[in-house]
Amino acid sequence: MKKIDFKKTLPYLAGILIFILIAIIYFSPLLEGKKILQQDIMNFQGGAKEIIDFRTQTGTEPLWTNSMFSGMPAYQISTKYTGNLVGFLDKIFTLGLPHPANYVFLYFIGFFILLLVLRVNPWLSIAGAIGFAFSSFFFIIIDVGHNSQAHAIGYMAPVLAGIILTLRRKYLLGGLLTAVFLSLELKANHPQITYYLVMMAFILGIAELVQALKEKRFMTYALSIGIIFIASLFALLTNITSLWATSEYGKDTIRGKSELTSEKENRTSGLDKDYATFWSYGVGETMTLLIPNFYGGTSQKLDMNSSTAKAMRTNNVPEESISQFVNQRLPMYWGAQPGTSGPVYVGAIIFFLFVLGIFVVKGPLKWWLLASTLLSVMLAWGHNFMWFTEFFMNYIPGYNKFRAVTMTLVIAEVAMPLLGILAVKELLDPVMNRKKMFKNLIIATGITGGISLIFALIPGTFLSFSGAGDASFGLPDWIIQGFRDDRMKMLRIDAFRSFVFILLAAAVLWAVLFAKIKKQYAFLILIVLILADMFPVNKRYLNDESFTTPSRVDVPFDPSPADLQILKDQDPDFRVLNLTVSTFNDASTSYFHKSIGGYHGAKFRRYQELIDNAIQQEIQVFAKTMSNWQTPALNMLNTKYIIVPDTNKTPVAVQNHHALGNAWFVNEIKVVDNPDQEIEAVKNFAPANLAIIDKRFLTEIKGFTPQRDSMDKIRLEKYLPNYLKYTSTSRNEGLAVFSEIYYDKGWKAFIDGKPSPHFRVNYVLRSMRVPAGTHEIEFRFEPSVYITGEKISLVSSIILLLLVVGGGFIEIRKTLRKEA
Repeated sequence: MKKIDFKKTLPYLAGILIFILIAIIYFSPLLEGKKILQQDIMNFQGGAKEIIDFRTQTGTEPLWTNSMFSGMPAYQISTKYTGNLVGFLDKIFTLGLPHPANYVFLYFIGFFILLLVLRVNPWLSIAGAIGFAFSSFFFIIIDVGHNSQAHAIGYMAPVLAGIILTLRRKYLLGGLLTAVFLSLELKANHPQITYYLVMMAFILGIAELVQALKEKRFMTYALSIGIIFIASLFALLTNITSLWATSEYGKDTIRGKSELTSEKENRTSGLDKDYATFWSYGVGETMTLLIPNFYGGTSQKLDMNSSTAKAMRTNNVPEESISQFVNQRLPMYWGAQPGTSGPVYVGAIIFFLFVLGIFVVKGPLKWWLLASTLLSVMLAWGHNFMWFTEFFMNYIPGYNKFRAVTMTLVIAEVAMPLLGILAVKELLDPVMNRKKMFKNLIIATGITGGISLIFALIPGTFLSFSGAGDASFGLPDWIIQGFRDDRMKMLRIDAFRSFVFILLAAAVLWAVLFAKIKKQYAFLILIVLILADMFPVNKRYLNDESFTTPSRVDVPFDPSPADLQILKDQDPDFRVLNLTVSTFNDASTSYFHKSIGGYHGAKFRRYQELIDNAIQQEIQVFAKTMSNWQTPALNMLNTKYIIVPDTNKTPVAVQNHHALGNAWFVNEIKVVDNPDQEIEAVKNFAPANLAIIDKRFLTEIKGFTPQRDSMDKIRLEKYLPNYLKYTSTSRNEGLAVFSEIYYDKGWKAFIDGKPSPHFRVNYVLRSMRVPAGTHEIEFRFEPSVYITGEKISLVSSIILLLLVVGGGFIEIRKTLRKEA
C-alpha cells in the first residue's frame, strides 16, 4: 500500500480551514459571546413557547398548540422527530460551529463537494464555493431568521452531487450520498426549497436522458434512475413522520384548496394566486443579479453628503433635522415588490463567468444549468409574467403550495456559480482551442462589462428611479427628487463596481490562458476577488448590528402592563386579541397568552377565512367604540381579553364579559347546505344559543333536538395543549359546543372514557352530543401519523446508517486496493 500523499490532501484541508476562517471572521461578534437577533426567530419563540414549555416539563411532544390562531398542529412550528437518527450527521457536516456560522460553513462545504464530484480543481472549487455561499440572498435570510430555509439551501448542492455521481455510474457512492444528503435536506424542513431542488434534479434528469439516448446507453441511465429512486425512498422514510403529518395537515391549511366558491379566478388547489405572487421580482429587477443596488437595495440610512441632505439644505432645513432625517431607514428601494430586505446578488464575477459558461461549456450540464436559471428567473417574475406563473400554478403539481415566488431565484443561485466555475475549468483544459477560448472570453467580458459600464455612465436613459409608493410617503416633491437622485447615485456606484470586478476577473483568466501566471496563482487571485466583490455587499444587510446580548435573544419579549394584568387571571384556558401589534402577522402575544392571532405560513384555511369574513369586521366594529361586543366570532373563540392602546399608546387589557367560555350548551341548530352559507351565517348569529352545522354532519344529529336547561353547564377541569378534560352536567341530552378548533386528523373525544363522535360547527369549532346527567368529557390529540411514522423513521434510519457504514467500508477498501 502506498503512503498517503499529504500534498494531495493539502487543498482539501486548506479549503475546510478557509471556510471556517471566513465564517468566523464574518460573524466575529460570536467570539464576543453575542448572538444574532432574528425577527422571524423571535416570532418562532413566541409561537413555540407553549410547545417548548410542555416538552421541557413533561419530556413529550404536545403535537398541538393553542398559542396561535386559536389552536393548530405543532408539526411545522416546533416538533422534535426523534425517530430520524440520520440527523446527528448534521453536526458533523457543520462541525458544531455556532449559529449562524454553521449555516455559512454548510453553504461552503456543500458546494465544494459538488464541484469536486464534477472533477474541478480543489483550489478552483474553493473559489466556487465562496462564490455560491456569498450570494446575498443566503445571508439576508439568515439576518431575518429564515433558518430552516438557509439550512435546506446548504444541502441542495451535495444532494445534486450524489445524483450526478449516480448518473456517472458511481452507483454505490452516489446512491449513499444521495440518500444521506437528501435525508438531511428533508430534515431541515423547508419544503419550498426542497421542491426547487427537485425541479433542478428533474431538469438534470431530462438533460441526461437526452444524452443517454444519443450515446445509446439507456439501460445504464435507467439503472442510475432506479438507484436514485431507492436512495430518495430511504430519505423519505427516515423523515416520514414530518412529511406524512405535514401532507395530512397541509390539505386543511391555506396551502390546501378552499371550499368557498367566491373569487374563483383567484383560487387554485393551493394558495390563492394573489397571495402566492404578492412578492414578485420585477422583470428589470433581475439586473440585481449583476448590480446589487440596481433598484436601491433596501430601506437604508443616507449620509450628510447625499442628494437628499443637499435638497434639504437648499430648502433651509436645519442641520440637526437633516441629520435626524437621513439617519433613519429611508425608502431607497423602488422596485416592483411591496418591500424587500435586500436584492438577490450572485456577484459580478460569478455573473460574468456564467455568461462565459454559456459559450464554452458543452454537454448536458450546460443545458441543465442554463434551463434551470432561465426557469427560475421567469418564475420569480410572478405576477409580472402572469401567464407563465398561472400555467405552473394550475398544472405543475405542488407549485401552488408555496408563496413568495421570488424564492425561485435560489435555483439560479445554485446554477449560475456552478456553470461559471465549469467555464473556468473548460478554459484551463490543456486541449482547448486557445484562440476560440479567447474570443469567447472577450464576448463574455463585453456583454457583462458593457452592461455594467452603460448603467454606470448613463442610468437615467433607461430608468426613472421613481417607486410606485413614492407618493404615499407624504413628503414634499423636492425630498422625493432627492431620493431619486440618491437611487441613481447608488446604481452608478454599484454598476461601476461590477464593471471593475468583471475586468479584473477577465484579466486573470486572460493571464492564465496565455500562461502569464500559473493556474494555482490564478485560483488564489479569484478567491480574493470573489471575496472582495461579495463580502462587502453582504455586510450591507447582515453585519455586526445584527448581533446582541444572549439575554436579548433568549428572552425576546418583555411583558407589557396589559400582559402582566392578564397573566394574573387563573383561568386555565382563554384567548387574547392584541390590537397593539400586527395581530395576524406577529407572535409576540403568543409568548404570554393563547392568541387569536399569530405568525405562521400554514394556518388553517378555515380559520383564515373566518378572519377574512368575520373577525376583521368585528375588530373594526369594536375599535370604533371599544365597547361594542357584537362580535359573535370573537365571543365563540373565548376572547376574554382585548389589548388596546390607551391615550399614551400604552397597551391596556379590556375584558370581554361576553366571551362564551370554554364550552356551552346550545338550544338551537341551523343546518346549512355548503361552506358558503356556513361562513355567511357565522357573520351574524348568537353563538350562545345557536350552532351552525354543515349538512355533511347531519348523521351526527339525526333524530336529535337539543334541549338546554338553565342549570346545564360544562366546566373545563384540566388543560394541556394536547389534552382537555371537562365535567358536564345536564338535565337532558344536549348539544355542547367547545371553543376549540376542529381537526379530525388526531383529536379524539371520549365520554366517561369511551370513544364518542364529535363534529364541526360554526365553521371552525368542535361539537358533540352529551347524554343527560353528569359526565367526564375528554379530548386527546393522538395523531396516528406521528405514532406510526416515528416507528418507520427509526427502522429506516438504522438501515440507512448501516448501509452507509458498509458502503463506506467497501469504498475505502476499493481505494486502498488502487493505491496498493
